[in-house]
Amino acid sequence: MTFAPKDTCVWIELPVSDLDSGISFYSAVTGLTLKKQQMGPDVTAVFQSADPGKGVAGHLYTGKPGGDGTGPTVHLAAMGKLEDTVTRVTEAGGTVVSPILDIPAGRFFYATDPDGNSIGLFEVS
Repeated sequence: MTFAPKDTCVWIELPVSDLDSGISFYSAVTGLTLKKQQMGPDVTAVFQSADPGKGVAGHLYTGKPGGDGTGPTVHLAAMGKLEDTVTRVTEAGGTVVSPILDIPAGRFFYATDPDGNSIGLFEVS
């Protein structure tokens, strides 16, 4: 039996040491809106998609980050040109760890957030 859903990723959860600092970093870097929301026993910061409740998204939560880029890599859409996103990562306290890469799916680069979470940032037109 073959399983082939529309999207293989259905939700992401990124641990951050401080929720408000995480919101500031990810909002500044991606241009995305994050909305605080109670999820079970935790307050999280939910990435908002164009079609809330139907698109693949995720949230930040207060937890133990992987640190030093050793955990899984989450790839996120970023507003505007990647060259500008590279600058925003550095200004917001993250670290750029690769050049901008061209692949069939588009352009992206690797970075770490201030907690050391590994992220990929994609240019989305």
